[in-house]
Amino acid sequence: MAWFFRPKTTLAERSQITTNMPDGLWTKCDKCGEIIYKKQLEEALYTCPKCSNHFRISSHEYIDIIFDEGSFVETHSNVRSADPLEFTDTKPYTKRLQEAYAKTDSPDALTTGYGTVHQRKISFASMNFNFVGGSMGSVVGEKFARAANLSLQERIPLLSISASGGARMQEAVLSLMQMAKTSAKLAQLSEAGIPYISLMTDPTTGGVSASFAMLGDLNIAEPGALIGFAGPRVIEQTIRKKLPEGFQSSEFLLEHGFLDMIVHRKELRQTLAQVFGLLCD
Repeated sequence: MAWFFRPKTTLAERSQITTNMPDGLWTKCDKCGEIIYKKQLEEALYTCPKCSNHFRISSHEYIDIIFDEGSFVETHSNVRSADPLEFTDTKPYTKRLQEAYAKTDSPDALTTGYGTVHQRKISFASMNFNFVGGSMGSVVGEKFARAANLSLQERIPLLSISASGGARMQEAVLSLMQMAKTSAKLAQLSEAGIPYISLMTDPTTGGVSASFAMLGDLNIAEPGALIGFAGPRVIEQTIRKKLPEGFQSSEFLLEHGFLDMIVHRKELRQTLAQVFGLLCD
């Protein structure tokens, strides 16, 4: 229909149309501003069909994307955080945990389990950024260690997916200790000749990036992911200089030798199957 045949609507009327649009059917890409139908977003594996921006997703979505249908078995879901320091900031740590349990369907910031990828069994550990910012506490370290133990016992490769704001301050030094704990377990895997693949997503920062996220036999990242120890704003405030464009993006890290490859989410399952085949066979 030509523009001069279209019915004219006022700004108020257009606003009313938008207001009457059912909630939950559409979402907006925070990179290019494209309005995307939710079903279309799911079919594109939660990537923007216009600019290929990778939306943040939980472990459950990654499980559906990576594993053979019905093969995944979650483990250690009963391991929960305690509050040995009786920590309180703006609210008690125990209350913050209860809110996280209610807000998410995750028992903590790490989901572990095992399943098959193209019929090859692997051990799996994936972070949930929506649980207290994907922060690494004692439960994350313990569950990661148990996932590594499964790899050692059954001699199967380990895949981790990182999405974290860093160490969990409410657990103080108990949280920082998990950096050494997870690194020690990965050293055991290396000595046993068992492959460990690390996939870094947006964001991977702090103690997670300084420990198991960067210790993969193969370090992979999704496009556009923020990866680093301190965030760009913290670094700029510290050195009082403007950082280069795209600093700490996965593309920047690949160019400077900190990553082995960047893989689009649509190609992730096939790429992992090929990598596991090369490293295991």
